[in-house]
Amino acid sequence: MSQLHVSRMTRLSTISMALAALIVLVMAAAPWWASRADLRLLGEIFLYMSLASLWNLMAGYAGLVSVGQQAYVGLGGYLFFALTILWGVHPYAALPIAAAIGAAVAAPVAVLIFRLRGAYFAIGTWVVAEVFRLTASQVSALGGGSGTSLPVDIVKSLADGRSAREALAYWLALGVAVIVIGAVVWVLRSRQGVALTAIRDNELAAKSLGIDIWRTKFVVYVVTGGLTALVGALIFLQKIRISPDAGFSVNDWTAFVIFMVVIGGIGTVEGPIIGTLVYFLLRETLADLGTVYLIALGLVAILIMLKSPKGLWGLIRGASGRELFPLSRRVQGQTKEPDHG
Repeated sequence: MSQLHVSRMTRLSTISMALAALIVLVMAAAPWWASRADLRLLGEIFLYMSLASLWNLMAGYAGLVSVGQQAYVGLGGYLFFALTILWGVHPYAALPIAAAIGAAVAAPVAVLIFRLRGAYFAIGTWVVAEVFRLTASQVSALGGGSGTSLPVDIVKSLADGRSAREALAYWLALGVAVIVIGAVVWVLRSRQGVALTAIRDNELAAKSLGIDIWRTKFVVYVVTGGLTALVGALIFLQKIRISPDAGFSVNDWTAFVIFMVVIGGIGTVEGPIIGTLVYFLLRETLADLGTVYLIALGLVAILIMLKSPKGLWGLIRGASGRELFPLSRRVQGQTKEPDHG
């Protein structure tokens, strides 16, 4: 006689979740054991990890391959600067407001670009980003094409002392990474996540099962837009300066992010995390080589796409279907001998 039950947790996911919690605690204490340079690097890693996870949710699950996510990075940065400089909003309050406005802007943009398909959709997202960039360059109150910096009084309002401000910026980056990855896992564990997984595996079959493809993609695009705007606000809070070219840079905020997701493994939660770590390992190791660094990144991406289309996590995962995050439902049970009295 067997007793069966459905569970998401496995021994591996239980261990990985406990290890992840320990890593977060250790990272939270970084201001007490890391140097300023290390803090800035770790903060950058967490922000890129957030961008990669968000792009993966959109492209890897919803099938929305965008090359224009820099639109929301720059939008979030400019909204943060406008809220704090022009309207006197405290920087802490400006962050969630920037995220909310970013999601609100993403809604009509989605209605517009969802009329496009395939490569036309990707090009459309890039065109939208260029429109945002050109619009930002016309805002003379924020420096126009040359950009602007945060006033000293706003920077000082964040915390007392440079060390405290750098620690705060680091904690915000860590917190956003935890929130974004947690939100992605939560979405994928929900009914919406089941729909996304079905769309990822076979969009036509998902539609035949009654899944509202357009609505599901719309929700993902809007949520991703809002959270990407939040990450953008944090990026330029750390930089303390913004300009149209920096805010809407396709290389910095989309090309490198796509590289991270592709080499890590698109359509998985683990892939963007692994890809981000590999990217920064390569960058810190090869950056002194100049253009050779970019060539090396390209070669790594080509080799992985040829040898393992599912990315590094696909190689690690293999055919066993291992998951570090408890997403998939599995039937578990044990067989009992019948009781004959």
